Amino acid sequence: MAAKPKYRELTTDELKELEKEFVEYLIVNGITADDWLKIKEQDKEKAEDIITLFSDVILEGVLRKVKFLEFRAKSDIKAFQCLKEKIVLVGMTTENPAIDFTNESFFKEPITKEGIKIYTIDKAYSTNREEELFKMIESGCKIADGQSFKAISLALAG
Repeated sequence: MAAKPKYRELTTDELKELEKEFVEYLIVNGITADDWLKIKEQDKEKAEDIITLFSDVILEGVLRKVKFLEFRAKSDIKAFQCLKEKIVLVGMTTENPAIDFTNESFFKEPITKEGIKIYTIDKAYSTNREEELFKMIESGCKIADGQSFKAISLALAG
């Protein structure tokens, strides 16, 4: 029976980018280059299982390092700070068609609160932190550097 990925399998392009790490993963798991070639030729399901497990290791490592996520739409922006035990959301929404939160220059100007609703909320993770962050990314959130989170937090405080 094939291993079910905890997150998702890496794409062929992603695997190519991580070839060195994959080779190290095989070595750590006692699989030589010759063994890997045999497995790929003779036991495709086992080869897929190894790739699935490697994908989970890589994605788990990436997700553990995530500190901020954000989701942007023209009239809505949500920035998340991903703490160990909880996630903090700060967001802004507007009905003003002249405001576009997807425009990267939006945060370069001081934020005027006119026509913008600013809000915040935090909550404990309902499942495993990394699994929850993965679902958010799969739903359209992007890993972020925290600049939007900080800018919205300042606007909220001001």
